[in-house]
Amino acid sequence: MDLKRYFNARRANTGEGFAARPGDTGWIDSLRGLQTHRGMPFLFGTETGPDVLELRPGASPAVIALPRATASYVLFVQVVADRPSTSPEGFGEIGPATLPVEGNPLGDRVATYGLRYADGSETDVPVLRRFAIQQNHISWSASAFAALPLRGPIVHASTGEDFILGRGPGACFFQGEARTQSGRMDRQGENLWLYALPNPYPDKELSALSLHAEQEISLVFAVTTTTLTQHPLRLQGRRKLKVRLPPGAHLNKLGELDVDDRGEQIGMDLGTVISARAVLEYSRADWLGAKVDVQPVRSANEVIVEYSAHPDARLYLRSDDGRLHMFELRSLEGGGNEGGASLNVAAVEPATRPVKIRIVEKGSGVRVAARLHVHGAHGEYLPPKGHHRKVNTGRFEDFSGEFANGLNQYAYVDGSCEADLPLGPVFVEISRGFEVRPLRTIVEITATTDNLTFELDRVLRWREEGWVSSDTHVHFLSPQTALLEGKAEDVNVVNLLAAQWGELFTNVADFDGRTTIGAKDFGGDGEFLVRVGTENRMQVLGHISLLGYEGEMINPLSCGGSNEAAIGHVLEATMADWAERCRQQGGLVVMPHAPNPQAERAADIVLGLVDAIEMMSFNPRTAQISAFGLADWYRYLNIGCHLPLVAGSDKMDAAALLGGSRTYVRLGQRDFTYRNWMDAVRSGDTFITVGPLVEMIVEGRRPGGTVVLPRSGGTLTINWRIESVSVPPARVELICNGTVLEEIRCGGLSCKGQLSVPISDSCWIALRARGSVAGREADIAAHTSAVYVKVGEMPIFATADAVSVLAQIEGSIAYMDTLAPKSDEARHARLRAALELAHHRLHHRLHELGASHHHAPVHSVHVEREH
Repeated sequence: MDLKRYFNARRANTGEGFAARPGDTGWIDSLRGLQTHRGMPFLFGTETGPDVLELRPGASPAVIALPRATASYVLFVQVVADRPSTSPEGFGEIGPATLPVEGNPLGDRVATYGLRYADGSETDVPVLRRFAIQQNHISWSASAFAALPLRGPIVHASTGEDFILGRGPGACFFQGEARTQSGRMDRQGENLWLYALPNPYPDKELSALSLHAEQEISLVFAVTTTTLTQHPLRLQGRRKLKVRLPPGAHLNKLGELDVDDRGEQIGMDLGTVISARAVLEYSRADWLGAKVDVQPVRSANEVIVEYSAHPDARLYLRSDDGRLHMFELRSLEGGGNEGGASLNVAAVEPATRPVKIRIVEKGSGVRVAARLHVHGAHGEYLPPKGHHRKVNTGRFEDFSGEFANGLNQYAYVDGSCEADLPLGPVFVEISRGFEVRPLRTIVEITATTDNLTFELDRVLRWREEGWVSSDTHVHFLSPQTALLEGKAEDVNVVNLLAAQWGELFTNVADFDGRTTIGAKDFGGDGEFLVRVGTENRMQVLGHISLLGYEGEMINPLSCGGSNEAAIGHVLEATMADWAERCRQQGGLVVMPHAPNPQAERAADIVLGLVDAIEMMSFNPRTAQISAFGLADWYRYLNIGCHLPLVAGSDKMDAAALLGGSRTYVRLGQRDFTYRNWMDAVRSGDTFITVGPLVEMIVEGRRPGGTVVLPRSGGTLTINWRIESVSVPPARVELICNGTVLEEIRCGGLSCKGQLSVPISDSCWIALRARGSVAGREADIAAHTSAVYVKVGEMPIFATADAVSVLAQIEGSIAYMDTLAPKSDEARHARLRAALELAHHRLHHRLHELGASHHHAPVHSVHVEREH
């Protein structure tokens, strides 16, 4: 409708009730000429004259002539004057309100709108405040009941996705993670309201509108009519289509079409495209087979379009050459190829059947936590309620108990959840660690399916033999989320580490130096534990994990400058200093993510300040146990530093798998407590794994123990076994002083054997298993800690390895002497002295053993410039 001759006021002069406020963007004033909002065309006033129809009480009705035509609804863009907030009667003075109440008053009759028909009949409709009309500025709770904001909802990419796509964030971090925003502006910002007045006689021709103000001033900006049979502002719930893209339309770096409000790649007029993600094509045979990790193939030209729309909406696609393709939704949902367009479409069964899912232990029927994945017939992920449709894998962006493994997404559940599922086949995967057989199956959902129960079979019983599993390195999760993920991954001990990242501090408030979440003393069942420790870090000298210590937090969490500490933060501690304090407070000292950083860690190991060395893998599908990390550990074993292995995930995002790389520790006769777990690690009977469970006994001695032979040596009997529920061990390697002594091929998921090995020199022996989550032949799947063999009085000492370690210590001293930002001279000298002591100790050992060697001279504190 062109209302130009009926406009009687200018927006800028409409009075205090319509005045702009600080925070307004001028959006209302930008509404000029022909514009489309929520898929509907409106003709707004121009700047050259009156540009709005003001309805003022006491004035004559505004009668707007209509071209004779039928209409099912008449749509108004309108607003009522802002009403000042008033104090409750008799309440007295009030201060600032946390929750404003602007726009809450309702029910006053703002106006009466009349529909006049060509046959002379007419009908009147009341227009009530906060029903058909609302004021401009409102509080967050004051939505209208029968009108929508003129702005439509907005779809955002997450902050991390925007950066991947090479553009700035389209919204603040919170809104980006929420992925959506309604068109309603609250607290700050302007609103106009879109009201669809239903015509009770849609078959009769209209001739005019009569708009009569009653109790309040209001403004009408634009009017349009429609013949849609269903309410034009009421949209359907989420639906999905599988769409083959027309030529020239391509997916972005995320494997999606860009549905962000700033883009023009895909959209709908009477609705919103929520997402348009590549179809994931799964092999049914692989899904039901024994493959460890079944990944789908991402389609390059088919997408699942998820949307909420009016039944008469149109879908628009823009190809890379700028051409716009338009398709009627009714035709698409019917599986048609509207107008012969190059768009092949398949309707995706809507996920509308609420189904309760229970996961129980086979035999006992006890509900157990697990990691759950469900997808539909077209590869579409079907998360349980309360979980994301798209798991956010950005670092420090989301910690909601989820995991993304390649293209597969998972939710952690406590054994019971509810999911909205489509009718037809759904594909289910459930896992629970390394001793429970993973389940992959296909179930048929019918109109009568209310419940699904899945049984998980614990086929390995290593926990009953005294073994407990652990992850030594987890960040960012809340303690309760860490406990849930630990239970679901069958990880008995989760070490959640507070840390500093420049100016960012994480998990600091979770540390109290006392509580072990899940322990019987703190209300748990004692089977799954979470303890908050710290990872103390420096950019150059290295990182150190301090687990389970009691009392005050060991500060600083980082020092020596960025990235670990803040810029300008001086070197006020070394790892040796932190390690000594941890031990004094009863904690366990772990060198994380071997082999890096290679610097001060060498000195601390030589000084005997370290209890274990950690191998780290974010996700075994990407990379398993590091060969470089193991080689680094071998180096220390080869110079007589007998340290056990531990493993952790260093989980910092949903793409990292808690316990994907884990430690198994044998408690023996000890009860399972966190304190006993630390003692067991120190004892050294550990192995690390991404799946297979391994055990090695050398002449009755377990890892961490020592076999003593006479000077003449002897023959050792070595018994070993490997068991797995999913990752098959391809071969087993017996490692002696870092080299392969024996190799045995394995078949199936389990194998065991006995070896006899002649030994003439002091050495260490460990078992290494090859096997892969992702089918890579060279991957290392498991490794035991070492059994030490002492032949006579002969030491284990490799000169080349000692020189390599010495060089790291020399480098650390050089850093302290040249670049490290000093706190004060006395403290700096004390910190440096620990490094020099380690250098002296190892250097003296080289000379004591008469080992010929060459190394850089240690820096002198008296030399001001050496570089």
